[in-house]
Amino acid sequence: MRRLTQLYGGLALYGASSALLVRSGLGLEPWNVLHQGLAEHTGLSMGVVLTVVGAVVLLLWIPLRQRPGLGTVSNVLVIGAAMDATLSVVPDAHGWTLRIAAMVAGIVLNGAATGLYIAARFGPGPRDGLMTGLNRRTGLSVRLVRTVVEITVVVTGFALGGTVGLGTLLYAVSIGPLAQVFLRIFAVPPTPHGSTVVAAGRPRRAILRR
Repeated sequence: MRRLTQLYGGLALYGASSALLVRSGLGLEPWNVLHQGLAEHTGLSMGVVLTVVGAVVLLLWIPLRQRPGLGTVSNVLVIGAAMDATLSVVPDAHGWTLRIAAMVAGIVLNGAATGLYIAARFGPGPRDGLMTGLNRRTGLSVRLVRTVVEITVVVTGFALGGTVGLGTLLYAVSIGPLAQVFLRIFAVPPTPHGSTVVAAGRPRRAILRR
């Protein structure tokens, strides 16, 4: 029950924290730059675009021979819904004080959300799995694969109208350390007999693959 609470609480918080970055107007996470750009051109909400892109990325796991877990599928379904729900009640931040506060809160809460759902050990998100799958299939380092993928989605998203700014840079340099801290805080002891829906590997290693 604790692990399920962490999983869904973490995914909901992830969507809410991403919405705060949207409302700050100071820059988004790499993938959300793409999601926002696609939303501008399709007329769909960011949450719906996030869900659709997550489903498409999950399909790419098939040739990469990646195995999804409960957390992987839940990631696709929950984060977008939580983002849209938060965007519907939280207005745009006006004035530098509120905008910076929304940006900082979004980044810190995103780190907490990452620690929560990864520490629950129900499988990686579709985008993380794409990077680790490409790492295994190509032999390139995870860091290089992640850099290439995220630069690609940022450039594409920016060209489509997504927001790149101070928040994007701060997110890039701080999300790893923040997630590591929260992974230790929310770590769940492994069960004696394991679980059929738990991804292999310790939580600390999971975030290093991001």
